[in-house]
Amino acid sequence: MKYALLICDDETRMPSNEEMDADPVHQAWASDLERRRAKLYGFRLRPTADATTVRVRDDQTLVTDGPFAETKDFVGGVAVIECENLDEAIKIAAGHPYAHWGSVEIRPVWE
Repeated sequence: MKYALLICDDETRMPSNEEMDADPVHQAWASDLERRRAKLYGFRLRPTADATTVRVRDDQTLVTDGPFAETKDFVGGVAVIECENLDEAIKIAAGHPYAHWGSVEIRPVWE
C-alpha cells in the first residue's frame, strides 16, 4: 500500500538542509526507510513565503503570494512510501524527527 507522509511543522523552526543532513535522528529515519525498502520518493518544500496560491472564482483567476491557510503549521515536505499496511506506515511516521515536535500526517494514496 502506498502512503503520503505530510511532514508538518512551525516554519520558524525549519532547519537548513545542511542541519537536516547532519542530524543523527534524521539520518536514522532515512536509514530505516532504506532498510525497509519503503521510500519511493520524497522532497522538501521551500518556505510558504515562496508559495503562490491560485483560485478561480466566477471565471476569474486569482493569484496570491504565499499560502492561503492561517496557521503556524505548514507542510514542509512530502515522502511517499510503500509498505504492508497502516500499522507499518505509523511506525515509519513515528520515527520521523518532526513527529517529536511537529506532526506527520499519513494519507493513503489512490491507485
